[in-house]
Amino acid sequence: MSKLKRAGIGAGVLAHLALILYVVFGGTPSVPHRMAAPDTVAHSDGLSDTESGYRFEPITMPEQRGDAVPVAFRIMNPGGVAETRFLDDQGKQLHFFVVRDDMQAQQHLHPELDGDTWRVTIRVPDGGAYRMFAEFIPRDNGDPLHPVVLGVPFAIAGDTELVPVPAPEATVDTGSGFTVSRVDGTADLPVRKQTVVRLKLSTSDGKPVEKLEPYLNANGHLTGFHTVLLSTTHLHPIEPVGVPLINGELTFQALFGERGEYRMFLEFVSGGRTHTAAFTVFVS
Repeated sequence: MSKLKRAGIGAGVLAHLALILYVVFGGTPSVPHRMAAPDTVAHSDGLSDTESGYRFEPITMPEQRGDAVPVAFRIMNPGGVAETRFLDDQGKQLHFFVVRDDMQAQQHLHPELDGDTWRVTIRVPDGGAYRMFAEFIPRDNGDPLHPVVLGVPFAIAGDTELVPVPAPEATVDTGSGFTVSRVDGTADLPVRKQTVVRLKLSTSDGKPVEKLEPYLNANGHLTGFHTVLLSTTHLHPIEPVGVPLINGELTFQALFGERGEYRMFLEFVSGGRTHTAAFTVFVS
């Protein structure tokens, strides 16, 4: 891991945040994203297969490489019964992530319920150590700002071509006609403190993106994975869905629970296609 640098949130971040008029989404059964009250404790991070009385029970785990490897699991509730209903979170009952320990093969999927079992197929391009995450909001005491995240490791035998995690860059290319830039460059983000991640989206000719198509009831989705711990951090979009972007900016509220290096994955939709930008940040 690269050496940590000292940095903080610039005054420009707070100034930008103060200018944002954030409204709660209406007319949808989904749990809206909204600004959280100040907090210094990061919640569920997927480092355990149990959390808040819920447990990830594997049924079918990946054992080989492939483009459509089946995965099946149950979410057992505090009463020991398989849970089949959760609060709607950005249009989905359950979000499912997969990432290899070198931050390759990242996937964001949405399993389908089959009886009391959740099923999905994943892509396993190479051997190595992986981790899968199930994220959901319980119906009984669910907090939409802090979903429960359960994590389970798995390993695929055979030769593995590990890819070094790229150093932080101010601008990255999606490879699909867009660039994504951090407004604060490569500055470190603070640990255990509310912060705002400001991203600027541009087309390949350098023009700011003016509007995005809805993706999971938001303008975009941003998830971070700690490159050593393999914990996950979910970031909350600030702008209401469908609102035109100001100078191409897309902003997210974050609370990182641990210091270190994170690989961030931004997903957004334009032209009917989902685009992904991956970039590295340090939290100190």
